[in-house]
Amino acid sequence: MSVLDKKLLVEEITKALGEYIPTATVSRIADTIGETLERYTVERTDEADGVDESESMIKLFIDAKRSEGKSENTLDQYGRTLRRLHEGAGALNHMTVFKLRAFISSEMERGIKASSLETSRSIFCNFYGWLKREEIIDKNPCNNLAPVKVKKEVKLPYEDIDVCRIQDHVHTPRDRAIIALLRSTGCRISEATGANRDALNIAQKRLTILGKGNKERILFMDDECILRLTEYLKTRTDYNPALFINRHGERIQPGGIRKRLREIAKEAGVENVHPHRFRRTLATNLINHGMPVQDVAHVLGHEKLDTTMGYVYQNSEQVEQSYRRYA
Repeated sequence: MSVLDKKLLVEEITKALGEYIPTATVSRIADTIGETLERYTVERTDEADGVDESESMIKLFIDAKRSEGKSENTLDQYGRTLRRLHEGAGALNHMTVFKLRAFISSEMERGIKASSLETSRSIFCNFYGWLKREEIIDKNPCNNLAPVKVKKEVKLPYEDIDVCRIQDHVHTPRDRAIIALLRSTGCRISEATGANRDALNIAQKRLTILGKGNKERILFMDDECILRLTEYLKTRTDYNPALFINRHGERIQPGGIRKRLREIAKEAGVENVHPHRFRRTLATNLINHGMPVQDVAHVLGHEKLDTTMGYVYQNSEQVEQSYRRYA
């Protein structure tokens, strides 16, 4: 019986026991069973060398990452990416670096962006690195898998005129409130859709949200944002706790906001309108107005300053002006 089979056996036993025994006791039993199985070699009669254990491996990996506090959105991305690899390259438990390279190459030929492929490669490395540490596999096929070269693109923030045009073509209190929140706080779209009404403090101009990695943080808002949110909430007669809802009275989803922004952008004649660009715009504006990068990182919910600086756009004219001022 392989290491994976032993882990699945322990999981199956503890799941069954969980219906009758307290969780803490089940956990201790699981540890005991796992330690005991280490001393035995068990053969499964229906096992074959070519058995595809891909889905079991994905499930174990996602369960482990969930216990580490990864968000459900991140876990969904892990699942989709690994299942796509399974479909395109075969059984995940029989993976080689050659199969991984062939899969990435075929995705390139299909026109998948290099940045998306590099994200996928990172997930593959995370997945197989975890399998190796858990001793489920003997060799990590990602050890010699080189990064996908991503062409560095200059991602421009919104110009003031662009924001004005967008705002001029917003006709509902909800959409005005959503854009004001994105512009004012630089929050992620998942943070906006996951926000609740009872977490909004009008007097203090704050909104408590659950950020990346399920970490609670506070968004700071300006007066216009508070005004737009207040106007929107006055139109609500429902009991849904969500800060923003769709036309069916349900919590609005990220796709709903993206779709609405595309419609507004088309009407306003503004190109490349998406939620994350508001985030980059806020970071750039705060830095250009003199806010320390550490504080900007806190506003955006970044743990690393390098991440924050990657959001900031500085044109050559601004750099020259800074040089003339300080040199």
